[in-house]
Amino acid sequence: MASAGFNNPYFTQDRAPSAYPTPLSPDQAAQQRQAAQAPHAGEQAHIEGMYAAPSAGTPQTGRMTYEDTIVKTAILFVVMLAVAAVSWIITLGGSLSATTATSFNMVPMIVGALGTLVISLVIAFKKTASVGLVIAYAVVEGLFVGGISAFFEFLYPGIVIQAALASVAVIATTLALFANGKIRASARMTKIVLIAMIGYAVFSLLNVVLMMFGVFPEGMAFGLRSAEIFGIPLGLILGVVVVLMGAYMLVLDFDAIQRGVRNGAPAKLAWQAAYGILATVVFIYIEILRMIAILRGSD
Repeated sequence: MASAGFNNPYFTQDRAPSAYPTPLSPDQAAQQRQAAQAPHAGEQAHIEGMYAAPSAGTPQTGRMTYEDTIVKTAILFVVMLAVAAVSWIITLGGSLSATTATSFNMVPMIVGALGTLVISLVIAFKKTASVGLVIAYAVVEGLFVGGISAFFEFLYPGIVIQAALASVAVIATTLALFANGKIRASARMTKIVLIAMIGYAVFSLLNVVLMMFGVFPEGMAFGLRSAEIFGIPLGLILGVVVVLMGAYMLVLDFDAIQRGVRNGAPAKLAWQAAYGILATVVFIYIEILRMIAILRGSD
C-alpha cells in the first residue's frame, strides 16, 4: 500500500510539465497561494475541532466504562430505595414510624422475597441480563428490603440505622482494600466461597421450612440460628463468616467490572455488573441486620 503522504493530488494525478512556464502576475500569484493554503486551513480546522470535541463515551465506543457502570449502579440503588420506602409504609400499615405502627402487612416482604428469588434464577441462567430484568430485580428487592427492615425496626428500634452503618463500613473497607491492591480474587478462594454460599443457602432454606412447621420450641425465634455454642448464638457465628463471604463476593464484583472494562466488554454488560453490586450489598445488609437482631434479642 502506498504511503498516506502520497494521497495528495500532486502525487496521484498526471501533470504535463511545461518547458517554459509562463510568468505569473502579482494578483495571480496571490490567488494561487490562497488556493494552496485553503485545503491546509480546512484540514487544520478539522483537526482542531477533533481535539476540542469531548472524549468518546459509551454511546460512541459501545464499550463498558467505569463511569457508565457507576451511573447504572446508582440508578438501581435509587429504584430499590424508592420502592423500599413505599414498602416500609405499606408494611407498617401506612405509618412512617415503626413506633407508632398499629398493624402489619407482610405482603410486600413476601412478594419481594419470592420475586427476588425468581428473577435471580432467571438472570443466573441468562448470558446477558436485559435492562428491564435488572430494573425489575431492583423493584422486588426494594419490596423485600423495605418490608423486612420495617419489621425488624418495630421489634428493635434503631436497628436499621445500625445495620446500614455497619454495611457501609464493610463495603467501604472492602472497596478501599481492593483499590489499594490489598485483596484480590483467586480461583481457589472463589471455589471455596461459592461452595460455602451454596451450603449456607441450603441451611437457610431448611431453617425456614422447619420454622414454618413449628418444629422449634418457643424462644427460638431465629430457628437453628438461635441455638447456642458455648453460650454464643449460632446465628452470630454464622453471621460473621457469611458477612466475610459477602465481602469477598463484593471483591468478585469489583474484579469482574475491572476485567470487563480492561477487555472492552460491550456497554450493555454494565447493567449486569450493576446488578451484581446491588445483590451483594443487599445480601451483606440483610445478614448484618439479622446478626444485630439476634444479638439484641438475646439480651
